[in-house]
Formats: sequence, structure tokens, C-alpha cells
Amino acid sequence: MTQYLLSVYQPDGPIPEPDVLAAIGADLDALNTDMRSAGVWVFSNGLLPPTSATTLRPSPESRGDVLITDGPFAEGKEHLGGFTVIEAADLDEALEWGRRMATATTLPIEVRPFAG
Repeated sequence: MTQYLLSVYQPDGPIPEPDVLAAIGADLDALNTDMRSAGVWVFSNGLLPPTSATTLRPSPESRGDVLITDGPFAEGKEHLGGFTVIEAADLDEALEWGRRMATATTLPIEVRPFAG
């Protein structure tokens, strides 16, 4: 079995209304239950907003120096909002779980195998 990272990308901006979030949360809870029942679920969690992030960037001029900045490294219109790690037999199975997660969250999901 290979482990896959299912990354949830959410748009920057206001949080959806509570009733919308409640429906998404219920769908995601049902999906996580299905993943656990299928034996593929390893770990998942949401992340705090990008404003809580700190980025560490190595200095190209001075070996060993690291620049520390508040916020995410990349500027964009969306950010990593959460993730799930699963164990799947192959990419097709991982993509099916990713498809179900995209449907549950109504957000883009990146499916990527772990190296090694």
C-alpha cells in the first residue's frame, strides 16, 4: 500500500456561512467514517488561516542563514486549508477518495503519493 496526501485548497476570503459549513462538515465527517471503515484513513486535520503561518527561506547569499517571514511563502488566491493522509492500493483508488473529498468539501483536492 502507498500513502497519499489529499490536500484541500480553499480560496482566500471570508469563511462560508454557518449553515453552508455545517453541511460541508457533515459530508466530510461521513467521508472520514467511510475512509476509516475501508481501512485507508491514516490522519487528517484542518489548518489555521495563512496569517498564522511562518515561512522559513534559506538565504541564497549566505549558507546557513534563514529568512523568517510571517504568512505563506507563495502569493495566491487560495491556500492549503487541510489535508488527509490515506493508504491506497494504487493511484486510481487514491483518486477515487480524492474525488469524494472534492465533492464533500466543494473545494479542489490535490492527490499526491509520498516519496519512497
